[in-house]
Amino acid sequence: MNVLIVDDEQHVREAVKLLVDWKSLGIEGVYEAGNGAEASAIIERLQPEIVVTDMRMPVQDGVGLLAWIDSRGLPIQKIVISGHDDFELVRSTMKYGGQDYLLKPIDPDQLHEALRKAAENWRKEDGERKLMQRRNIEMNQLKPVYWDKIFSNLVTEPGCYATVRDSLYEEFGLDADSRCQVVVVGIDTLSRELTRKFERNRDLLFFSLTNICNEFLRPDNRGIACRYWISEHEVLLLFWDRFAELRETLARIDEGFRTALRCRFHFGIGTLEPFPAGVGPSYRAARAALRRRSVLAADTRFHAYEPDAKPSAGSPRPFDHEESFRLAVLSGSEAEIRAAVGRWMNAVRGLPELTLEQLELWRHEFGALRERWEAERSGSREEASGAASSPARGAAAPLGDAAATGSDANAGDPWGSGSAAGSALTAIPLDEDGCLSLPRWEEDLTAALLRIAERQSAERKERNVMAEIARYIEANYYRELTLQDIAGQFYLSREYISRRFKQIFGENLSDFLARVRIERAKTLLGNPALKIAEVAEKVGFSDEKYFSKVFKKFAGVSPNQFRKS
Repeated sequence: MNVLIVDDEQHVREAVKLLVDWKSLGIEGVYEAGNGAEASAIIERLQPEIVVTDMRMPVQDGVGLLAWIDSRGLPIQKIVISGHDDFELVRSTMKYGGQDYLLKPIDPDQLHEALRKAAENWRKEDGERKLMQRRNIEMNQLKPVYWDKIFSNLVTEPGCYATVRDSLYEEFGLDADSRCQVVVVGIDTLSRELTRKFERNRDLLFFSLTNICNEFLRPDNRGIACRYWISEHEVLLLFWDRFAELRETLARIDEGFRTALRCRFHFGIGTLEPFPAGVGPSYRAARAALRRRSVLAADTRFHAYEPDAKPSAGSPRPFDHEESFRLAVLSGSEAEIRAAVGRWMNAVRGLPELTLEQLELWRHEFGALRERWEAERSGSREEASGAASSPARGAAAPLGDAAATGSDANAGDPWGSGSAAGSALTAIPLDEDGCLSLPRWEEDLTAALLRIAERQSAERKERNVMAEIARYIEANYYRELTLQDIAGQFYLSREYISRRFKQIFGENLSDFLARVRIERAKTLLGNPALKIAEVAEKVGFSDEKYFSKVFKKFAGVSPNQFRKS
């Protein structure tokens, strides 16, 4: 096992090397790099198992290196050692799979423990990767991907069957009189444990499901199971024999799922059609049967197509509760948020029946609400940005208007788009029986809205701090102000103040200070009794020439020209 230490300071790299008993961790090689670009080249050449990296470096920083490793899916354990207690850096570390975020000066015990966990995690994951690779090979031998694509095309392209009909007849021992019946297995009830297990290897999930099904279908050639390449939530079962035993076969497959994966699924049963021309119509009937099944109670897992079934009417809509949700979030009150969610859930509980089709409609409506709120905030950001860039604005006026001009995408998204809050908002949970879990949905929805409210509250507090800094500058512009002075006054890091001030005001803190000083200087220049040097000194400039240079930059003319005009 090898480790790569990435830091632009050699003495830090040497300290890390000296602080750790590498042999006790089973680590044989320890390599060094001075920045992310050097590290990338070493990783491609040596493929180390663990990377220990700083975040602030020239050429390519630690965030860029972590993103590069993550984009290539490299099985590397990542530890960050940084001198900056910065929320954005911590969040980037978590986003790109970092295991630990350690602060300088380095604590030897913390470093040793982080490396021990990283080495242990890598060995565990390596064992799982090798096991999954072996299973992939075995499953590829059992189920040719070619037939998956052929059967998927039969569903989506009705005219394609003429070109493959003879091959199908020959491969599966069928003829022109053969019929087929499609069954759709819906994997929307996958347990959370299995979802996490197969999150990064969806192919293995489909391999597992289709192989279990084919154990019951292929031995006596009653049909075949295949992956439907158009959908990430369906497996297709095609029956062309023993139709009278179809439900019995499905029950055996269902039991096979329970035994092998400890999970059950629902089956939509299509109509009996000519093979292969009828694969598409039978699939659509099976899918409709699955989407129209009740999710309030699991009376059965096998749902046959009913052509006369009508969608339920009079269901509540998220749009009708939008204002209730919006006001609850704006209030920031957990009680108000729970009350708003409770009103929605009471409307859902009052329904006599509820289909998967209806849940899908709700999911889209919640997504539309999220997008609408985001668009409203985006409009506010654009308006604020315009106000912040106006040359005629006052020094403190833009604080409230420009507050949302930050580059952080999540900070401007009230629904948490792309975040855990956004996902939870549109996700409608089903339990392992395929039924709607009302308690879990209520908690998930409440938690999502609470996270949105908390983030908005945090943003308001942050904007208030930046407003206080702006007022502090306006009150003390005549003094010798430095970024370090301001950081000490407000107990924040210089880097954090500099970054967030620019995001909110649209200009550097130093430019803001200079602008305030020049505005004050313009007023003083109206007094002919004051010399230019005196004006410069009174607004915080100790050097008259530098004052004139800065004045011309912001006013467009020199102090003398301004006074004459």
